[in-house]
Amino acid sequence: MGAATTIAVLRERASGEHRVAATPETVKKFIGLGAAVRVEAGAGMSASISDEAYQAAGAEIVASGVAAGADIVLGVQGPEVDLLAGANPGAWVVAGLDPFGKRERVDAYAAGGYEALAMEFMPRITRAQSMDILSSQSNLAGYKAVIVAADIYGRAFPMMMTAAGTVSAAKVFVMGVGVAGLQAIATARRLGGQVSATDVRSATKEQIQSLGAKPIFVENVAGIEGEGAGGYATEMSPEYQAAQAELVSSHIAKQDIVITTALIPGRPAPRLITDAQIATMKPGSVIFDLAVSAGGNVEGSVADQVVEKHGVKIVGYSNTATHLAADASALFSRNLFNFLSAFWDKEAGKPVLDEEIGNAIRLTQGGKVVNERLLG
Repeated sequence: MGAATTIAVLRERASGEHRVAATPETVKKFIGLGAAVRVEAGAGMSASISDEAYQAAGAEIVASGVAAGADIVLGVQGPEVDLLAGANPGAWVVAGLDPFGKRERVDAYAAGGYEALAMEFMPRITRAQSMDILSSQSNLAGYKAVIVAADIYGRAFPMMMTAAGTVSAAKVFVMGVGVAGLQAIATARRLGGQVSATDVRSATKEQIQSLGAKPIFVENVAGIEGEGAGGYATEMSPEYQAAQAELVSSHIAKQDIVITTALIPGRPAPRLITDAQIATMKPGSVIFDLAVSAGGNVEGSVADQVVEKHGVKIVGYSNTATHLAADASALFSRNLFNFLSAFWDKEAGKPVLDEEIGNAIRLTQGGKVVNERLLG
């Protein structure tokens, strides 16, 4: 067997990105597989992880040129190609690569001879659940959305019966019941809110009820089955959209807090709330738009700003999970470790991908872009 597989962990360069792609826990596990791990100095600082903690786990701390001689480069967001300088030919770049939004960078990975693996293209299959960065990060985002909305909201969340009278519970409406939406429902319920939720996929009705929330669904209209491949949402029939919009409009007007979570992979986020609907809401209400970085579910939402319209505060982070950097990093890092370790070939001393997952996540190989979703 040749030299150990070298894994490089980059310090994130993207503005406002506080996460890191490996933790001392996963460094130790990679070393246990026989890999050598190099971590760029300061990589974990904004996620509350010191260089010393990485060293104690067995990593080498490198001030610059961390990718030199690396076989696998780990990132949270995709690194610019110049950060990969000196990596071995055909080195893997494993991160959330935003393949649709950063297509030129994908082409640059191909030109550099790197094998880019987009973790957000992980198929929605049982054995890949522990490798799914979208789920792990969305879960935290759904929690954070409710906490931030509760903070901005000028009233209390739970019903309180006091000597000075009763405070009524906040009415919370969650739009889009994927991983983020389910966690938003659970968190709002824990805070004592009166929670309702809706989704284009009728199958989510039972999930909403199981969390103690009220489902808000159009009945008896064709085109309701909005579930596409892999459990993601697809677009609806016009009749259904019209009926749903009417139902949601009347419901939104009565809410104190609305959390929107609807995303369609590779497409702009669907518009769920219009300015006219915002105008019907009570002054002091709060809307958190979890899809603001994909164009937004809410008309007028602006990333990383609180916008006030018609007395309603609209908020949304361009990167919600990074506001819980330590936990988000721990989960993201485990996703990467679970992925690489599942394919680790002891004989070869490195990971070897299978077809099902390899073909789904591999963007570039042999100097070319090879992923069907990008070539379509």
